[in-house]
Amino acid sequence: MASIAAMPVLEATGLRKSFRDLIAVDGVGFHIDEGETYGLLGPNGAGKTTTISMVCGLLEADAGSVTVDGRPMSPAATAAKASIGYVPQDLAIYPDLTARENLVFFGRLHGLGGDDLRRRTDEVLDVVGLADRADDRSEDYSGGMKRRLNIALGLLHGPRLLVLDEPTVGVDPQSRNAILESVERLSTEGMAVLYTTHYMEEAERLCDRVGIIDAGQIKAEGTRSDLVSLVGGNDRIRLDATGDLGGAAAALGALFSVVESTASEGGIDLLVRGAAHALPEVIGVASGAGASVVSVAVEEPNLEAVFLHLTGKALRD
Repeated sequence: MASIAAMPVLEATGLRKSFRDLIAVDGVGFHIDEGETYGLLGPNGAGKTTTISMVCGLLEADAGSVTVDGRPMSPAATAAKASIGYVPQDLAIYPDLTARENLVFFGRLHGLGGDDLRRRTDEVLDVVGLADRADDRSEDYSGGMKRRLNIALGLLHGPRLLVLDEPTVGVDPQSRNAILESVERLSTEGMAVLYTTHYMEEAERLCDRVGIIDAGQIKAEGTRSDLVSLVGGNDRIRLDATGDLGGAAAALGALFSVVESTASEGGIDLLVRGAAHALPEVIGVASGAGASVVSVAVEEPNLEAVFLHLTGKALRD
């Protein structure tokens, strides 16, 4: 008997939202499976927050549908919302309460109590790395620690889907890394995660699949490898060199692994298939053709290059 595919934790189809003459989201659709981290990668103003506001039932879609854990989502859908842990960009904590007191307060709003609430409080404090500061007032926390407490509040009731909207904006590198480590741990434990960011390196590190969003539309979607293949998957090599750069560039251009070879001021720029394997031959041929190589820089294609290819602009523009 053929196995039946598991239902996605989140299914969004044809989402559209306008604000007067501004089309903020235009036909966005994607799904997230159990244990999968899906990234919405795009610049500020691309439609990420509007999309997740509809996913979480905070905003009524003009068109399209959202299903969470098999339940239709809408602003009135209490049962579907209970399956989501939403962590907004803005902090949703009480500064005059300790981390533990914040968690107990919000836990009671979710209907938790007694031993269950104490256990979950301890668990999520451990996940976000705040167990040793649990009884300090949150107003005394650093910005990064407050962000981590914000995530703990979203995790407290054991949601099927965790939605994180730009969770590392404005935090220091140490706290940023702690947040990313927490998200990595959650996905390995089976939670579905929707992660919005305009940081390419976060999407590459965390996400099993990425939707590149710009001007309210998903321009492409897939794994990192899927997306990088859109720009050919070739690596760039920069040889800083002296000597006969023109002759060396011509000799390098004849190699099978070299797609493009151009002499420029102070060196040679190459587009290469598989730089890691081609590099020894490239350096050898360049030297043999009269170029003295001073330094080598290799740049593999990344999601920034994909975004530029798809939209004609840099991710941070």
